[in-house]
Amino acid sequence: MGEATPTIEIRTARDDELEHVVRLRWIWNIHDRGQQPGMTEAEYVAAAAGWARQHAASHIPFVAAAGSDIVGMAWLALAPRVPTTSSLARLSGDLQSCYVLTPYRGRGIGGRLVKTVLEAARDHGAEHVTVHTSPESIAMYARNGFEPHPRLLFADTTSSA
Repeated sequence: MGEATPTIEIRTARDDELEHVVRLRWIWNIHDRGQQPGMTEAEYVAAAAGWARQHAASHIPFVAAAGSDIVGMAWLALAPRVPTTSSLARLSGDLQSCYVLTPYRGRGIGGRLVKTVLEAARDHGAEHVTVHTSPESIAMYARNGFEPHPRLLFADTTSSA
């Protein structure tokens, strides 16, 4: 008899889960993308979880949890915007590091993470949310509320012009 598929809960990550959340970023970069690490996994996890705790006010992690296992993540980065004459308190959001472990893909988990991030951005008063995505994920983001915008441009500052 096959195992039952666990229920996936989408929610804000707890502080005691941050090491598990940032480990997903390690898996994504090292195993999925083949990047060469600049440190050990343990060093990265400790440093990245520390970073997450330091930036808790501006970077909110969300998780997809299958029981006690963290199988996906997405982050909402909130940034203050320059005040206008009609509003002094303005925010923009950026959806960052949306990732689901390979065995859990194709089940709508990424879309649920995206919708949760967008809802949180609205709750925080963000005027808009951007995302920088891979070509393979554009359709998933489009299905879940993102669309191209004629006023959004991108400049890669890591390359020389």
